[in-house]
Amino acid sequence: MNIIIVENHIPFLEGGAERHSEGLRQALLKAGHNVEVVRIPFNWYPPEHLIKQAFITRMLNLQEVAGRRIDLLIAMRFPNYYIQHDCKVVWLVHPHKSAYELWDRPYIDLPRDPGGYAIREFILQMDRKHLREAKKVFANSKTVAERLKRYIDLEAEVLYHPPPNAEKLHCKTYERFIFFPSRISPLKRHALALEAIKYVKSPVKLVVCGRADSPDLLREFLESIKDVQDRVVYLGEVSEEEKIDLYSRCLAVLFPPLDEDYGYVTLEAMLSQKAVITCVDSGGPTEFVEHQITGFVVSPKPEEIADAIDRLAQDESLAVRMGKRAYEKILSMSLSWEYVVDRILSVI
Repeated sequence: MNIIIVENHIPFLEGGAERHSEGLRQALLKAGHNVEVVRIPFNWYPPEHLIKQAFITRMLNLQEVAGRRIDLLIAMRFPNYYIQHDCKVVWLVHPHKSAYELWDRPYIDLPRDPGGYAIREFILQMDRKHLREAKKVFANSKTVAERLKRYIDLEAEVLYHPPPNAEKLHCKTYERFIFFPSRISPLKRHALALEAIKYVKSPVKLVVCGRADSPDLLREFLESIKDVQDRVVYLGEVSEEEKIDLYSRCLAVLFPPLDEDYGYVTLEAMLSQKAVITCVDSGGPTEFVEHQITGFVVSPKPEEIADAIDRLAQDESLAVRMGKRAYEKILSMSLSWEYVVDRILSVI
């Protein structure tokens, strides 16, 4: 079949969503299909621009291109699921977050805009209508599926997938550091992690890696670690090989985001046989981490995170046991791209 995957393109920014679409492309190619990823430039500010982008995207019709029939269109993010196609499947990474679960968060731009409420209602109305055009709507996690149900009363089937380079992840040792690999962004809650490390009694360090979403956020983060510079190491952006090595050697992984859509970090940690410390409001990670079995799911309070770190640091055998259980748990879920391809193609 001729298949198009439609994704957003934000220049100079790349994250889990981009790796997600590339993984799907590779899996479909391996299954013998002709596949292209079409990337549509996306900018979410000023907020009024969202309405223009929605209408522009809706005007696109990708039934055929240059005389070649497109058999299947797979849309993954707002607003590309508005594109017209009579055989459209949605595998949703997330809807437009500031119109959904982040609407009442203080650092989100849309609620503060004078026309924010009307723009939000427009997005929800468009989503209610045009997501229902799809042959099937999949969500990449229960967290995302629950948002669709809560905000627009739409059912979506949860379809998990393995993280990039899953076959390369492994365990070497359990060294005296906690690993926090994530881009510097308010939603990842690095400030919470830095506050937590102040309460940790054990002689372990917090190793952080990942680029910042903006120069201002990087400056703010670098300023904040001065208070704990003897306990925190910031590596900046590292290569995939370096990240895999850090996973393989850490004592455990800390990942306390706010309402994460999926969270490759959790899966990568478990495949590296490492316990994960996350929070009750972290979204996607809580679908995989079992409290006190494969890690800790705690309140987003520095003291509780610190206590979880201390428990692992003071009892390495506990870290090893939890890590092995995490590995067994993720293997038992049989996450595979072959299954993803079978589910998506089964609905057409």
